[in-house]
Amino acid sequence: MKIVLASGNRGKLREFKEMLSDDLISVSDIIDDFEPEESADSFAGNALIKAKTLYEKLGNEYIIISDDSGISVPVLGGEPGIYSARYAGEDASDKDNLMKLVDRLKEIGVDNTPAYYTAAIAIVSDRAEYIMHGWMHGRVITEPRGDKGFGYDPIFIPEGFENTLGELDSDIKSEISHRAKALSLAMPVIDMLRRKR
Repeated sequence: MKIVLASGNRGKLREFKEMLSDDLISVSDIIDDFEPEESADSFAGNALIKAKTLYEKLGNEYIIISDDSGISVPVLGGEPGIYSARYAGEDASDKDNLMKLVDRLKEIGVDNTPAYYTAAIAIVSDRAEYIMHGWMHGRVITEPRGDKGFGYDPIFIPEGFENTLGELDSDIKSEISHRAKALSLAMPVIDMLRRKR
């Protein structure tokens, strides 16, 4: 049974494939311009919107996985939160979003402050709907470092480390990331759904 990730984001696809191997395909391999409106007020709600929308398009021959994730900075009232992917505007690049966060921190005179990533993974199949969460705590800095990863990785230092996610190797990130934690909870559910076919 095919498992479809309701995202065309290459960074996310790479992370998911590391855990789900070749069973996973991206929505961009099946449908052009899949961009459902993320109108919920939580990561879980937005993940579920994407998964349900794609499931309705493809039907019950697929297991749909969707993730909504982002970074929250308490000193900024939780910004950018659910708006992480579009913090600097709807068509903003990863770099635009990162630089807006850096600028916001500099505006209030902060160059190092606690932050955390949240990942919500939704799974939709003909059996049921499921949602899992994962978190990664650490701090953000205003001087980007490293070119590995994507999104806000160059300014986020995980708890217990001195390097940013942009500097850490993927094998380390796959153990500590918010998405990896949520995926580890999702894997038994995915395996169960596969067996029930």
